[in-house]
Amino acid sequence: MKAQPPIISSNHESPVARFARADDPDWHWLENRDDPEVRRFLEAANVESDQALRPLEPLMEALYQGHLARRELAVEGLRTPLERYTYWSETAADADYPIWWRHPNQSPDQRECLLDLEQRSSEHHYLELGDLAISPDEGWLAWTEDRRGDEYFELYLRRLPEGEPQRIMTDIGPDLTWAEDNRTLFFTRYDATQRPSSVWRLTRDDRDPVCIFEEADPEFWVGLGKTRSKAWLVLETASKDTSECHLIPARSPATSPRCIRPRESGVEYSIEHRPGYFYVIHNRAAPHFQLDIADEDTPGHWQPLIDHRHDHTLEGIDAFDWGLVLTERDHEQAQVLLRVIEIDDQHGIHGDRYLPLADTPCSLMLGDTPDFSSRRLRLREESFTLPVRWVEHDLNSDTRKVLKRMPIHGDLLPEALVCQRIWATSHDGERIPVSVVARADLLGKHPLPTLLYGYGAYGEVLDPWFSVARLELLKRGIAFAVAHVRGGGDRGEPWYLAGKLEHKENSFRDFLSARDALVDTGLADDQRIAAYGASAGGLLVGASLNLDPQAFCAAILDVPFVDVLRTMENPDLPLTTAEYTEWGNPDEPAARRRIRDYSPLDNLAARPYPSVFLQGSWHDSRVPYWEPAKLYARLTELGTARGPVLLHTDMAAGHGGASGRFKAWRDVARQDAFVLWALGKAEQAL
Repeated sequence: MKAQPPIISSNHESPVARFARADDPDWHWLENRDDPEVRRFLEAANVESDQALRPLEPLMEALYQGHLARRELAVEGLRTPLERYTYWSETAADADYPIWWRHPNQSPDQRECLLDLEQRSSEHHYLELGDLAISPDEGWLAWTEDRRGDEYFELYLRRLPEGEPQRIMTDIGPDLTWAEDNRTLFFTRYDATQRPSSVWRLTRDDRDPVCIFEEADPEFWVGLGKTRSKAWLVLETASKDTSECHLIPARSPATSPRCIRPRESGVEYSIEHRPGYFYVIHNRAAPHFQLDIADEDTPGHWQPLIDHRHDHTLEGIDAFDWGLVLTERDHEQAQVLLRVIEIDDQHGIHGDRYLPLADTPCSLMLGDTPDFSSRRLRLREESFTLPVRWVEHDLNSDTRKVLKRMPIHGDLLPEALVCQRIWATSHDGERIPVSVVARADLLGKHPLPTLLYGYGAYGEVLDPWFSVARLELLKRGIAFAVAHVRGGGDRGEPWYLAGKLEHKENSFRDFLSARDALVDTGLADDQRIAAYGASAGGLLVGASLNLDPQAFCAAILDVPFVDVLRTMENPDLPLTTAEYTEWGNPDEPAARRRIRDYSPLDNLAARPYPSVFLQGSWHDSRVPYWEPAKLYARLTELGTARGPVLLHTDMAAGHGGASGRFKAWRDVARQDAFVLWALGKAEQAL
C-alpha cells in the first residue's frame, strides 16, 4: 500500500497517553458520562483532530463553498392540498430550518404561518422536528421536537390560525396521530431503556393522557398510524422478526384496541384498508411476503389475493378507493418497483401494471397523495445521477408531469455523470451488487481513487440517492461506490436473512469482495480505496478492517456500532433487548461466541490498520459516544496504524449529527477533506 501524502500533521502528544488508566486498559471508564474527565478527554481529542486537520482547512472551505454554490439555498417544498388548505415549507437562503405555511385552497395569497422552526431554533444548539400533524378539520397543529439530540421529544399544540404554542408533554416518542373526532391525539412513550413501549391517548380539552396500550416484552417496540382511508387507527407492536397489529375506529377513539391476529414467532404482518376490506401483507409460510384480504368484520381471517413470489419481495401497500399500490423489490435487479392494481366493485382485479422507472437503478416511492380517491399519484424519484424530483402520474391518461425538481448549479451537472452496476463474487459464491458513480469522462478509462460505502443491517435498503455534496468528490476525480451487502434488504427479504445472526459474517465478506471487484474490473485504484460506514455500517467497516486491515487506505466510521458484545450484554442500554433478533442474545453461548468473534473492539490486534477518522455524538442514544471513543483510544495505543487515528465528537448533537443544515454541511466538508487527503487528492483538490 502506498504511503499517504504528508498533508495531515500530528506531532503533539495524543490525549490517549494523558488520560490512560492502568487499571482500565479497555477504557470502560469512558462510559461514565458524569465523570468530568470523560468530557475533558473528548474535548482534548477534538483539539487533536482540529490541529491534525488544520493543513486541510483551505480544502474544507473550498468544499463547503463549492457545495453551497451547487444548490438552491432558498428552498420551497412541494405544495400539498388537503380538504381546506394547501400546505408547504420554505427555507430561506440564510436559514438552517424551514418555516411551514398554508393557504386556503381558493385563496393562494392568504398565507398563514404554521410553524417557524428557524425562530424556535434560536435558543438551542440543536433542534429536530419529530412529527407534524394537522387535525382532520385543519383547526389544530400538533408537533414534536427534540432539543438535545437524544431522541426524547416534547409535544406541542397550537390552535390555528392564531393560537400560541403550548407545551403539553415531555420525554415522549416522536410520532403523532390524530383521531377523526378532531379532539383526540395519540402518541408513544418510552420505558427506562428508551424503548417505545406504550401508546397514550390525549384529548386537547382535558390534557390528561391515558395509557391505552402497553407492550411488556422488551424485544418489541410499539408504533401507531392511520389507514389511508382514515377509518382505522393502527397500533403495531413488533420485534425485528415478529409483529402484531391492533385496531381502533378512528371516529371512536375511546374504543379499546382490538387485536387483528395474535403474534406468531417469526411472522410479520401489516395492514391497509378499503371500505369493507382489510389487506394484509405477511410472511406466514411466505418468506418473501404475500398479500391477503380479509373482511372488515373479521380481520383475522385472511384469504390469498396476490400469491407469494420467489423472485420478488412484497415490501409495502397503499390503498385507494379504486385499488392498491404495491411496493415490490426485484431480487435479481435489486430494484424497487411500484405496482398498480385496480379493483372493481365485485373485488375483481381489472388492472395490474408496473409504473415506469426513471433510471436503472433508481429510487421510486409513492409521495404524499392524501386524497383517497385520487387517480393522480405523486411519486418521488432519484438515482445516483438524477437529482430528486417529484412527478405526478395520471392513471387515467397514463401520462407523467414533473411537479418539482432539485436544481443543480456549477461546473459538474448530473448529465456529466454515469452510474454502473457491477457484481462481486463473495466467499461463498453469492453475487453481490455494487453500484458505482463517477464522471462519465473518467469511469472505466483508468482506475480511480474510490470511496466505498456500506451498511448491511436491519434489512435496510441502499436504493440510489443523489447527493449534492458528493459532486465535490466526483469533480475531483473520485468514484463513489456502494456495496449492497447481505444483511441489507437490497435483494429482498432473503438478502436480509442471509446477513444477520449466525450469517452476519457474510456482510463483512461481501464488503471486502465488493472492494476486490472494483479493482478487478479496473474501476478502482487498488492502492486508493477508502471505506465509509455509519452506525451499523461502522460495524461493517470496523469488522472488515480486522479481517483485512490493508484492504483500504483509510476508513471513516461515523457514530459507529463497534462495541457490539459489551453493548449487547447490557440490557439497560437503549435498544439492546430489541436488538437480540438482529445480533443474538449473548446469554446464549453460541450467540455470544459469534458476536465476540466479529465485534470490532473485541478483535483489535497489532495490525497495519489504515488511517481512521471516527465521529461520535455526545447525546447519541443509539450508539453511545464511548463506542467510537474507545475504538480511537485502543487503536492509538496499539500504534500500528499506517496513518493518523482521529476522533471528533459533536458535543451538541445526537445520532443524526448536527440538526442545522449549514453546520451539517461543514461537517461533511471536513469529512470529505479527509477522504481527499487519504486518496492522495488533497494537494490538487483546491
